[in-house]
Amino acid sequence: MPEFDTISVIIPTLNEEARIGATLASVLPQRPAEVLVVDSHSSDTTVAIAAAMIGVRVLQADKGRARQMNAGAAAARGDWLLFLHADTLLPPSALERISAQPEGILAGAFRHRFSGDDWRLRLISRLDNTRARLTRIAFGDQAIFVRRTLFERLGGFPPCDVMEDVAFGELLRKVTTPVLLREEAITDARKFEQMGVWTSLARVGVLLAFHRLRLPLVGRSFFKEIR
Repeated sequence: MPEFDTISVIIPTLNEEARIGATLASVLPQRPAEVLVVDSHSSDTTVAIAAAMIGVRVLQADKGRARQMNAGAAAARGDWLLFLHADTLLPPSALERISAQPEGILAGAFRHRFSGDDWRLRLISRLDNTRARLTRIAFGDQAIFVRRTLFERLGGFPPCDVMEDVAFGELLRKVTTPVLLREEAITDARKFEQMGVWTSLARVGVLLAFHRLRLPLVGRSFFKEIR
């Protein structure tokens, strides 16, 4: 039998009762892993749903994905840290694929796809996958994974209100070349659908541009809690 590295799956949550069950169900049937839900004082039943599932540990942290994911990483015990959004389904073979990565691979992510059949969202996912392949910087809904030793050496996610995934990806790219695995992480399309597909894409583009230019971020209304 091959010897596998251990994996800690860290899921930040805030009022995700409609989706956390499905997300956890995409993780728990896979090879044994430590699963940590890091909640930010949800006012709905998110914590109750997560706590009722065998194999899930629930923590509390201040609001903000970067803060929540860093808190989860500090409590985690795995050789690998996998950061999964609460509205994103993990590919069926994800944990096995991560654990089997050779020693030289230090970080990576999966290809992305939105839920549903909207051709515009499929196009955006294809463009996003091309961007990730060329830049080696993944968005958070691509289920970013990194070896614990490297995560700790980099100091975790920078303290950003938004774009913490891109900021961390820039740190990763300075010291390694993250891999992009072919399996797809599937993200709930509700935010793009409710805000409007093209409007949402434009806002993300503006956020990226402001981040790259090191200007104060705008467009945070896009990140209000859409449940």
